[in-house]
Amino acid sequence: MSLIEQAAKRLEQLRQAGVELPSDEAKLEPKLGQTDKSIFKPPLPADASETREKAVVRQPEEKPAEVETRASKSIVLNLETIAASGLLVPHAARNQLADEFRVIKRPLIANAMGRSGSAVPNGNLIMVTSALPGEGKSFTAINLAISIAMELDNTVMLVDADVARPSVLNMLGLPQSAGLLDVLKENSLDISGALLRTNIEKLSILPSGTPHPRATELLASDTMIRLLEDMSSRYSDRIIIFDSPPLLLTTEARVLATHMGQVVIVVNAENTAQAAVKQAITTIDACPVKMMVLNQVRADKADGYGYGYGYGYGQKHEA
Repeated sequence: MSLIEQAAKRLEQLRQAGVELPSDEAKLEPKLGQTDKSIFKPPLPADASETREKAVVRQPEEKPAEVETRASKSIVLNLETIAASGLLVPHAARNQLADEFRVIKRPLIANAMGRSGSAVPNGNLIMVTSALPGEGKSFTAINLAISIAMELDNTVMLVDADVARPSVLNMLGLPQSAGLLDVLKENSLDISGALLRTNIEKLSILPSGTPHPRATELLASDTMIRLLEDMSSRYSDRIIIFDSPPLLLTTEARVLATHMGQVVIVVNAENTAQAAVKQAITTIDACPVKMMVLNQVRADKADGYGYGYGYGYGQKHEA
């Protein structure tokens, strides 16, 4: 029996029972082609449910694209082994090497944090280099980074920018890993996937990465400039130490120096010729602050203190 027939039968039953019904003009009997809205809901379009599902699925795609951020790796440095190799470690008893680097780091931190007499552009970008290989620049860069990490108010990132002969990971007893060159090759500003967070609380390391035949061009690229700006400005307390190639051996160090606020030149007291040092300094003339660290100083030449390092400090003043 159709719905119309059922409605008509029900009306007839009501009449027979003496129930007063509205006039014929207002009968509840639906006309042909109509439906009782109290019983039926308007049918959804055939693809309505599918449309809703698609709307839910597509919603994330309508948001602006976000840069993928990968989690940084955590690594554990063997502090006993590092200390045995002559490097600084936190919480060690006060010693000569620690005292030397306290003296070396103090003006660098002051410039980096804007505590010196005049503001130093990019003062928290510090490049450690030398005129020639074998003068102790990587040893100095690592110790300087660890010494600054021991400060209460600063965090440190150590970048192995000696892309031709990287040595930071090896000196710290770590395996090779992706790093700076891989980030630049991907034209990315996201270093988190290559960054190594260490068990020295405020120290992280960015390795040099996979060797690349166009390393110099990558270091001179716009991506590198943007990366340096991002690295230096992301955290107000961050100081970034770059272990760079020797100035007279490759062109990478000279390219990198153009972006630095401070440069530390390590000089072997017994072996480096004065002419080589002067030539190296001329290659970084544009850098506003240059500091010289004299390595392998003999005790009888260090005013009786026996220090292995001497230091000198200079700042370029415009005429």
